[in-house]
Formats: sequence, C-alpha cells, structure tokens
Amino acid sequence: MQKDRLITIAIHTYEKAHELKNILECEGVKVTLQNVNLTNPVVSSGVRVRINESDLPLALRLIENIEIFAPSALKECPEEGPQLLVPVDFSTPSMQACKLAFHIAAAHKARIKLLHTYVDPIVNNSAALQLTDSMSYDGISDVAMDIEEDKELSKISRKQMSDFEAQIREKIKDGVIPPASFTSEITEGLPEEVINDYAKAHHPLLIVMGTRGTDKQSRDMLGSVTAEVLDTCRSCVFTIPESLRFKTPDNIREVVYFASSKQQDILALDALYRLFPTVSLSVTLLAIPSRKKPQGDSAALANLMEYCKENYPAYTFKTASLSLSHEIEDFNGLDNKSQVDMIVVPTPKKNIFARLFNPTLAHKLLFHADIPMLSIPV
Repeated sequence: MQKDRLITIAIHTYEKAHELKNILECEGVKVTLQNVNLTNPVVSSGVRVRINESDLPLALRLIENIEIFAPSALKECPEEGPQLLVPVDFSTPSMQACKLAFHIAAAHKARIKLLHTYVDPIVNNSAALQLTDSMSYDGISDVAMDIEEDKELSKISRKQMSDFEAQIREKIKDGVIPPASFTSEITEGLPEEVINDYAKAHHPLLIVMGTRGTDKQSRDMLGSVTAEVLDTCRSCVFTIPESLRFKTPDNIREVVYFASSKQQDILALDALYRLFPTVSLSVTLLAIPSRKKPQGDSAALANLMEYCKENYPAYTFKTASLSLSHEIEDFNGLDNKSQVDMIVVPTPKKNIFARLFNPTLAHKLLFHADIPMLSIPV
C-alpha cells in the first residue's frame, strides 16, 4: 500500500503556524511543522504546515471556516448582514431546526444566533416574599436557595450550550451541514418573551424553531412557546417538526400557501420568494373561507394566480379551497393527496383579546400538522 504523503497547506510565521497546528489537531488532523529555526523559532518566517494528503478535504473545511472552529482567535466585530435566530432547548427538535437553519443561512450568507433561555426561580417565587409585622421578610432563606439554584441552572445551561455547539461543529467538519458563522446567547426569562424582545431589537431574517410531534405537544412546553411566538412575533417564523419529508430546503417541492385574497398575500409571497428564490416550488394557493364568502373569493384567487405566474417565475402555481367549518379536515385531505412539504401562512397582527378568543390559523395548524410551517407577518 502506498504511504500517505505529506503535503503543505500553508506557510506562516512560527506563531501563526503553531496556532493553525493546534486548531487542526484539536479536530483530529495530524500536523507536521517544517523549516522551524530551533535555535530561535519565533523569528522563523517560513514555517510550512504539512498534513497527510488523505486529511486534505477535512483540513480545507476547517481552514475555510476558521471562525467556526476557533472563534476565540477572532477579534470581536460588530454584527453585520442578515441573521437567523434559532431558539434551542438542546433537544432533538432543536438540532433538527439547526440543520435547516444552517442550510438557509449558507444560502443567504447569514449569521446564526443560538438562543437558550431558562426561567429564574427567584421570579417564580417572588410572590412568596412578604413583609411581616416585624418589618422583616419571610422567605429570605428560600430566596437564598433560589439564588444558588439560579447559578446552578446558568452553569448547566452553559455546559449544555457548549456541548450543543460541539455537535454542530462536528457536523460541519463532517460535511453534514454547510458552514455558517454562529454565536450563542444564554439568558433567563420566559422563552416567548425573550425571543420576541430579541426579534424586536435585532430584526432577524428568520426565526427557526423546532417543534415536537403533535402527539407530544399537548404535554410539552415547547409547543406552547412556539404557539405564543407565532401569535405575537412580527418576524418570519419557520417551525420544524421532528419528522421531515425533506433533508434540505433544496428538497422542498410541495408548498401550500393559505391565501386571504387580500393585498397582504403579495407581501407574504414576496417574503417567501426572497427566502427561497432558487428552489423550484410547486405552490398551491389555498383559499381561506370567511363568513361572508364561505366558498372563498374565486375571482380574487384567480387574480392572485395570474400575479404569481408573472412575478415568481421559479415557482409553479395551482389553486384549491377549504370549507369554512372543516379547515383542518380539508387540509389533511389535501396533504394525503399531495404530500405537502411546507405550509406558508400570512399572519396578521392581532390584539390580545383576538388572540385569546380567535387563535390564528398558524396556531391551529401547529397542533394539528407535523409539517414545517413558515409564518409570515403581514
């Protein structure tokens, strides 16, 4: 068998060559440095970084994405360009969401922010802290215990995030997901409030959230958090269930768009086209019925169809409709026929009373369909 020969992948100063050697070896690539002046190595300006030829594909992935595998080596710089927000709880659905997010980020040359929140026990128990007649606080010892618990939760969260990031880097290193620059943040608070506050402050291109199967959501907080974000957030939200019918966004084919037959449809479809401009989607424009028009507005739907054909040449379009009293059942029938890959729902802004007594269609579908859903605020 022919011996694996050494090849030079870089020539650096001693300091830079040694730094690259440490990065590569941490990821399992054996490195040899040559031309080092052993008498005074720091003045050597022509140090060759050499590796086995068989390690070249992996080494190139590492070098081309050095900011991912050695973020501490980079200087802090202001955030620029588009960003995707990925709230995570370190579960399988969170990793599933990350895989899709990294593909989308790579296509848009966007950064990713991983966001994890935990609930502060001090906030939960603040009601138990009461002022007594002797001008002292009851429950001080409980609060002290809560402070220690909060520190422990923060420590656990940091360790979980570190392990989660290591899994992502391993998948990038193996070529399972495309490289994209990412950072992470851990904070305490109610998840839906933290996500909304972050979105208002940073205006992400997209929020990507993992969801569990519909059989688990009724007893799982993740489902309720996602539902609340869908109902309140004014950023595009892409929900990713545990089970997917496609591996990457490029594999998405059948899409159902819930058309309201209003000007808002144009805004939502424009947003969809900006997110997936190169994917050949087959879009079903599904008419949403109303009490005034229980069969939907066929004339408005036909006009929308013509507009779409003219303005979104990468997509193909067809139409369908739902009945007013059987929205979910009719949709399930359509899914059984066409195997829907993604749902797209325009989400108008609602006040708190409307959300309580008339949940959005996106909210309803979240708990009834294990299909990725893109909610677009209009």
